[in-house]
Amino acid sequence: MNFREITKNDIPALFAVRVATHENRLTVEELTSLGITEETVKEKLAGTYKGWLCEVENLVTGFAMGDRATGELWVIAVLPEYIGKGIGSSLLRKVEEWLKEKGCSRLWLTTDIDRNLKSYSFYRDHGWKDDYIEGGMRYMTKDVSGNGK
Repeated sequence: MNFREITKNDIPALFAVRVATHENRLTVEELTSLGITEETVKEKLAGTYKGWLCEVENLVTGFAMGDRATGELWVIAVLPEYIGKGIGSSLLRKVEEWLKEKGCSRLWLTTDIDRNLKSYSFYRDHGWKDDYIEGGMRYMTKDVSGNGK
């Protein structure tokens, strides 16, 4: 496994992973309707976003991105056949550490409201806490200030 920063040349592979997930699966068309396209991801990476990916034998198997301007964990996705191998945990840690280095003390993310999904327990197992539900989305936060709040 090789972990490295995402570059603009990786963006097509990120979309291949994102549309292949089992939970919270979105098609390219659905992502486009949300304003998420290869071009908008490129713009985000040129701005306040940064991300990492995992490669296994030159195949992108997972990735995660965060926004230093807001402290948001924007996306994390791992190919289904690679779940349970520590890839998601390593990617999450990289984004969390970077956001903390950039001065974010309270991180946040949105996820599905269904507590039975693996993603919910994944976030809880990594110290994320429920904040509130709005617009059909669950908001979760994580304090990384060292104050334990």
